[in-house]
Parts: sequence; C-alpha cells; structure tokens
Amino acid sequence: MSSCCAAEAKNASERKLLWIVLILNFSMFVIEFIAGWLANSSGLLADSLDMLADAAVYSLSLYAVGKSLLYKGRAALANGYLQLSLGLLVLVDVARRIWLGSEPQSELMLSIGFMALIVNMICFVLLYQFRQGDVNLKASWICTRNDMLANIGIIISAVLVGQFDAAWPDWVIGSVIAGIVIHSSLAIINEAKVSIQSDAVADKNRT
Repeated sequence: MSSCCAAEAKNASERKLLWIVLILNFSMFVIEFIAGWLANSSGLLADSLDMLADAAVYSLSLYAVGKSLLYKGRAALANGYLQLSLGLLVLVDVARRIWLGSEPQSELMLSIGFMALIVNMICFVLLYQFRQGDVNLKASWICTRNDMLANIGIIISAVLVGQFDAAWPDWVIGSVIAGIVIHSSLAIINEAKVSIQSDAVADKNRT
C-alpha cells in the first residue's frame, strides 16, 4: 500500500512539473515565433519551433506519466519524430532566406534571446532532478539543456548581426539549432526504440 501511495505521489509531482514547463515553453513559442517574423530572423524562428517541439515533448510526457514502458516508449518515439520534422523544416526556412535574402533585426533578436534563455534556465532547474529518470523525462531534460545552448547562440548571432550588419550569423545559428534538434531527435528515437523492444521482450518472457 505504501509503495502505491509513493508511486501516486511521484506521478502527481511529475505531472505538476511537466504542466509548469509545458506552459512556459508554449508561451515562449508564441512570443518567439511572432518576434522571429518581425525580426526577420531564422534563428528566432528556429528556436520558437524548438520551443513548440519541447511543448509537445512535455504534453506527450504528461500522457506517459504512470503508464507502462511501452506507452512511454511510444510517446518518446512520437516526440523524436516530431522534433526531426521540425528540424528539417528549419533547414528549409534557412535555405529559403539565403536564396531570397533577409535583414534580421539584431536588437529584437538579442532581447528575445535573453528572455528565452531565462525561461529555459528555469525549466532546466526544475527538470534537473529527473535527468536520470524514464525515457520521457530524460528526453525533456535533454531538450531543455540543448535549448539553453541554442539561446546563447542566438544572443551571440544577434551581436554579430549588429556588428557586421549582415544576415549570415542568423543563418548560421538557425542551421546550428536545426542540427541540434535533428541530432537530439535521432538520439530520442533510438532510445525510445530500445525501450519499446525491452518492454516487448519482458512481456514475451512473462507469457
């Protein structure tokens, strides 16, 4: 009985945490996406889509809390494929801007980049205790860690855009963020497949 109560308390705590980071990331996605269009910035748009992917990660993680390894593995697999799709879309957007040209606004990039970094630092601290948890919570922590690196990259690119009065630093950081998202998504997909296979083997052994 005590173990059941402990499990329920742990699940409730995980759900509360995931709701908090979900709301923070989705709110930041809306702000950053709008700012990205206004600033004509591939980097901000890339990071906003990354925020949206994270919000999806947390949504699916909420779905998986308290469920079996099979459900958790499937949720993580969906997360991975979603992030992979968004990463590829960002690369297409960067290529489009290189072809058509763009004039990113460095001041807006800088202010929104700092805002996004603060939000991700809060999420990072909240999720730190779950960095060695199940596949979904671990994926959530990895996403937040990568986002912090991407935010720092946006801040640096904003400074370079203003310094050189050129768009190429924005294109570079947009491509780098897309690469980070794609790399992380492949790692999540592989780990999710291992989790699903392990659960299938365990279920076969039970029968």
